[in-house]
Amino acid sequence: MTSRRFEELDWRPTPVGEVSLRRRRDPATDVEIYEVKLGEEFLMSSQFVAAEVAMADLALARLEGSDLEVVVGGLGLGYTAQAVLAHRQVAELLVVEALEPVVDWHRRGLVPVGPVLTSDPRCRFVLGDFFTLTAGAGWDPTEPGRQFDAVLVDIDHSPRHQLAEGNAAFYTAAGLRDLARYLRPGGVFSLWSNDPPDEDYLAVLAEVLVEPSAEVVRFDNPLQSRSATNTVYLATQPR
Repeated sequence: MTSRRFEELDWRPTPVGEVSLRRRRDPATDVEIYEVKLGEEFLMSSQFVAAEVAMADLALARLEGSDLEVVVGGLGLGYTAQAVLAHRQVAELLVVEALEPVVDWHRRGLVPVGPVLTSDPRCRFVLGDFFTLTAGAGWDPTEPGRQFDAVLVDIDHSPRHQLAEGNAAFYTAAGLRDLARYLRPGGVFSLWSNDPPDEDYLAVLAEVLVEPSAEVVRFDNPLQSRSATNTVYLATQPR
C-alpha cells in the first residue's frame, strides 16, 4: 500500500507476531515519520525519540574514562544506539535484537539511522533474545561471560507492562542479579519506560545496584497538543 502520505516498507511474521515498518509524511510539518507496529500495537515512532536519546546520554554521563564497551538491548529504530555512538569514549557497541526483520531494516537502509549504525565499525548487531542471553552466558556470543561498562535496555513498555509474559522475570531482583553479572564494577544499567516513575521498581534496583534513580524526560506530543513524558531508570554496579 503506497501513497504520497503513507507507505508500508516491510511486513513479516515473527515468533511474537506480525511486525511492520511504516513511513508516513506529517502534513503539518512535511517531515517523514517512521513507525513500527507489532500486530495492531504501535511499538515506536521516529517522532518521539527524546527519551531514547536521553537514556544513552544519562547512562554514559555516569561513566569516566575511555574505551567504553556498551550493550543496547532492543534495536528498534536505532536512536539509542546512534546516541551511544555519538560519545567518542565508546569503543564498542553491541546491539541485541530478537527480531531479524528489525536488524534487516537497518542493514538494508530502510530506516534513517540504519546507514549510521552499519557504517560504524564500533557497532555490532547480535541477533538473539536479550532476556534469554541475560539469564544465560551473556550478550556476546564470541565471548561468554563478557562484562561491559553500560547496559541500556529499551524493549518492553515498562517494568509492569511487558510485550511477552516471559519477560517479567527480568524486572525482579533475581533478574537484575543476572544482568549485574555482566556489568563491570562502576558499570551502569539504564532502562526506558513509558510509565511514570515506579517506586516498587526503584526498590528492586536498590536491592542489587547502587544510586538508583528515575529521570523523567519531557517532550512535546503534537498528536495530543500537549507535552508527554517517559522515564529513564539508572543504577550503578558497586565498585
